[in-house]
Amino acid sequence: MNILAFESSCDETAAAVVRDGRTVLSDVIASQADMHAVYGGVVPEIASRKHVEAIAGLADQALARAGLTRADIDAVAVTYAPGLIGALLVGVNFAKAAAYGLGVPLIPVHHVRGHIAANYITHPELEPPFVCLCVSGGNTMLVDVRDYTDMAILGATRDDAAGECFDKVARVLGIGYPGGAPMDALAQGGDDRRYELPRAHVADAPLDMSFSGLKTAVLNLAHNAAQKGETLDLPGLAASFAAAVSDTLVPRTMEAARRTGYGKVAVAGGGQQPHPGRSGAGLPGQRPQALPARPVSVRGQRGHDWLPGLLRVSGGPPGRSGP
Repeated sequence: MNILAFESSCDETAAAVVRDGRTVLSDVIASQADMHAVYGGVVPEIASRKHVEAIAGLADQALARAGLTRADIDAVAVTYAPGLIGALLVGVNFAKAAAYGLGVPLIPVHHVRGHIAANYITHPELEPPFVCLCVSGGNTMLVDVRDYTDMAILGATRDDAAGECFDKVARVLGIGYPGGAPMDALAQGGDDRRYELPRAHVADAPLDMSFSGLKTAVLNLAHNAAQKGETLDLPGLAASFAAAVSDTLVPRTMEAARRTGYGKVAVAGGGQQPHPGRSGAGLPGQRPQALPARPVSVRGQRGHDWLPGLLRVSGGPPGRSGP
């Protein structure tokens, strides 16, 4: 089965052709990151207009690179949520029209499920069940992947996503947008104990997370230093921030793996490769096998591993499950 897939949830337009859910025949992307960098973040109206300009041409490119014609397509898939509503509507409406015109089924795909399923392409040996840590610009959660379509949320952020914090802190520090890569580069060689930053704990929900206090603490440090004319140790601040994020994510991921009894932990999403910090050290017991999703072919600057969800998994978001 050949599936023509589309993604337009944020500031990148993408199209791919995938065969039988596991083989990527083509993968093309148009990134708007440089355009939005001027504003320090994504401008939804601009993103939507650029999706309109790019999506038809990307569909043709995806077919050409796959060596297929429209008649060879058996289904059309598209990210339907979550994301910027205007941006999503571009992809969904184009995909609906394509499916109708080709006379093939339309498969709606949840964005986070797509991140999770990226692991099935980059790690063909991977099979459920496993715990997946999803870290992206708009979502941060721990998911119990019981089967290919049976999933439950074990824990999630109560406010900001980890990737969103990286972007906002990077903007305040003046080191560029998107924030993940420049923050990671800046943190290399920095002292991750240079600044004492908060690690939030959610009462009665040990697998839930909160990053708004961490973000505010870093912003206050930067603003106070500017007002006093002081110079911040930027590498140390970036390393301390990354360590605080890692100290929030890693222990909860390990606890989720312990509770489920699974021997595998997968990592997925656009924010999956931050500076490791120091959370991985000294954890008791045997660690599960970790499987971070790798890029399939071409990824934009935000690094969204969106493809496989359009290939394999459809339906709504993972359901909420108690710890």
